[in-house]
Amino acid sequence: MRRLAAIAALPFLAAAAHAAEIKGASRIDQVTVFPSGAEVTRVARVRMERGEHVLLFNDLPARALAGSIRVEGKAAGRLDIASVDTRRALIPLADAAEMASSRKSLEDAIQGLKDQRAQLEGQAAAAEAQKAYIDALSKSPAQPAPAGAAATPQTDWERLFGFIGQRRVEAQKAVLEAQLKIRDLDRQIRDLEGKLASLAPRPEERTEVKVFVNAGASLEADLVIRYQVPAASWTPYYDARLATGTKTQAPKLTLERRASIQQRSGEAWDNVQLALSTTRPGSSTSAPDLGTLTIDFEADAIPPPAPPAPRPMAAPLAAQRSAKLTAGAVADEESERAREQVVAPASEVRASIDVQGFQALYGIAGRVSVPATGEAKRVQIDETQADPALVVRTVPKREQKAFLYAKAQLAKGSPVLPGTVSLFRDGTFVGTGRLPLLPAGEEHELGFGADDSVRVKYALTEEKRGETGLISSSKTDLRTWRISVKNLHQRQIPVSVVDHIPVSQNQDIKVELTGKTPPSRREVDDKRGVLAWDYKLEPDEEKVIEFGYRASWPGAKRVQYRN
Repeated sequence: MRRLAAIAALPFLAAAAHAAEIKGASRIDQVTVFPSGAEVTRVARVRMERGEHVLLFNDLPARALAGSIRVEGKAAGRLDIASVDTRRALIPLADAAEMASSRKSLEDAIQGLKDQRAQLEGQAAAAEAQKAYIDALSKSPAQPAPAGAAATPQTDWERLFGFIGQRRVEAQKAVLEAQLKIRDLDRQIRDLEGKLASLAPRPEERTEVKVFVNAGASLEADLVIRYQVPAASWTPYYDARLATGTKTQAPKLTLERRASIQQRSGEAWDNVQLALSTTRPGSSTSAPDLGTLTIDFEADAIPPPAPPAPRPMAAPLAAQRSAKLTAGAVADEESERAREQVVAPASEVRASIDVQGFQALYGIAGRVSVPATGEAKRVQIDETQADPALVVRTVPKREQKAFLYAKAQLAKGSPVLPGTVSLFRDGTFVGTGRLPLLPAGEEHELGFGADDSVRVKYALTEEKRGETGLISSSKTDLRTWRISVKNLHQRQIPVSVVDHIPVSQNQDIKVELTGKTPPSRREVDDKRGVLAWDYKLEPDEEKVIEFGYRASWPGAKRVQYRN
């Protein structure tokens, strides 16, 4: 088999102008969805004779990016792809032969219903005539006998009137039944006529692809058409399930990666092989440039020129011209001063994260269908397990509770994209969180809710304010806290207690850490003034932390604390 390939937008061949045109039909076989956009792969089988041909495909959506269209394939003999041309065109939706057959069926059905309607109208007219005859017959007793006529036998009028009444009821019933059937037939005819009107070929804008080929012999070729569409995306979301374990059993953390896929590309993806990629086509491919940054003194402001002395006999037009010239001079000077100012290059702030450097491809098992309506299609990507390190963290100044955290390597082998994570602890849903972008191999910490088996107490034990000095007085602020943490678990548990002290923003304000219990870490997470005390508490073990601070500043000044 020979492989062949070509790209879109190459020049037409002169010989192709007289080539035979073959209309081909393709179907979607594979789709790779990116965080923004998707690549669609269509396949088609075309049979052709020896010579030059133009293969025409008009089943691509209108939103297909022309620059992304690629055609390649395999053939049993020599087949050269000379060029590929694309354009947007209005294409009738229905097949002509199929439409003609459907139209003939509808027209026959409509004619049959109209024939039934004509029969019912005849029946209704006959019943109306019968009613008129019966009405005329009912008036016979009121007509006098002609003069000189022979005597007629006595008529049984009671029996005659009963017969007339019965026949009239039957005729009226026949008229009503015919009218009801006619009404129903009219509704059916309107419905069929509406369907017939809808069979008119409604054109739809699509992308037309012409492939100019030259076949060395009569052959059959399998072509592949690839293109990208912008109106598609996938969003990751996760389930994190923590089994806290026991005294003898280690904890386990399971991360299930899932994806929500949406697309409005103009074509349904039915029964396709689906893959999800972390690549972002169309994003920046190189680092931005920086220009030279300079610093200089600002130019002295140039005072505006004094207005010219008014002329006693100045005409109004001359005054208007003078005012315009003065305003123009001022505007020019302001523009010149603005150009002399130092301007730093502006940078664009983006809400999305560029993960061009972290590429991963997730192949979804089986075949999947994704409608073109924007409705979310949810699929599972994979499931990974990790051995987490459990730690209990508490910030008693904010809340006298302890919270359980699990730290593990969540991104194994491929990056973790930002997304919402549902948190489960020992099978119970405890809330939701947010995962950031995690490169492959990076560790991350997830919180799994309050830990009621760790008791926390927090109290302010000392608070003093004073003033010292006679000539140059200074004010002081002394505060001390007592924190107690007790482990009620049946196993050892790491505990981290976090608090802070004020950070001076002025050299005249002095802040000193006090207390009996020095912290294990300072500047936690690179935050000034944030302290942490780390312990490994055995069952029923309790730790007490006593710490505080002393702040001093000139007595003539006033200070304020800000979080």
